Amino acid sequence: MADQTHVLFVEDDDVIREATQLALERDGFAVTAMPDGLSGLDAFRANRPDIALLDVMVPGLDGVSLCRRIRDESTVPVIMLSARADSIDVVLGLEAGADDYVTKPFDGAVLVARIRAVLRRFGHAGGVAQDESASEVGGGTLSFGELEIDTDGMEVRRAGQPVALTPTEMRLLLEFSSAPGTVLSRDKLLERVWDYGWGGDTRVVDVHVQRLRQKIGQDRIETVRGFGYKLKA
Repeated sequence: MADQTHVLFVEDDDVIREATQLALERDGFAVTAMPDGLSGLDAFRANRPDIALLDVMVPGLDGVSLCRRIRDESTVPVIMLSARADSIDVVLGLEAGADDYVTKPFDGAVLVARIRAVLRRFGHAGGVAQDESASEVGGGTLSFGELEIDTDGMEVRRAGQPVALTPTEMRLLLEFSSAPGTVLSRDKLLERVWDYGWGGDTRVVDVHVQRLRQKIGQDRIETVRGFGYKLKA
């Protein structure tokens, strides 16, 4: 298991859980599958997986609450699984700290592609290359008012105080800081930050921008209606 990417999969439907576990294992992942949120939390703490797949509607501790508990302890990437694309559960999961979501029923190949895309962004093991977005921005410290971004140490400070960002939030901030004052569309951010080579749900971008604003200052990222977002220089 040490040489494999370890996936924690929490799903209460026996058929979906077993079929998905087999599919992921065929693609080379090591999988710990749990039927409810409480056992999923125990498995997370015991095994420290590389990525977590959490169904929204699981007993004991629902997927959104489980995501929040995981995010309190770790920046490990989290993908939520939701039965309805237009469900409020999608937004709740993203607000709880999830990095992406996949709608059920899902194609196994699509799920694997989304997992690998997330892992590439996070630079995890298992044949996943380290991300290079920081080098694209350049080394040193960038300053925007009271906001300081150390692109070498991957650290952020606001008014001298450290700001804890998830890797996805950090990538999003790096994209903005690489072109301050330039409007970046939601589609462009999906492509650059989420590694989407296909159309994606722009709610993922909107929720992450809102989470980032809460940490670096509500006024630092400006909404340009009809176009996207930009970082105030």
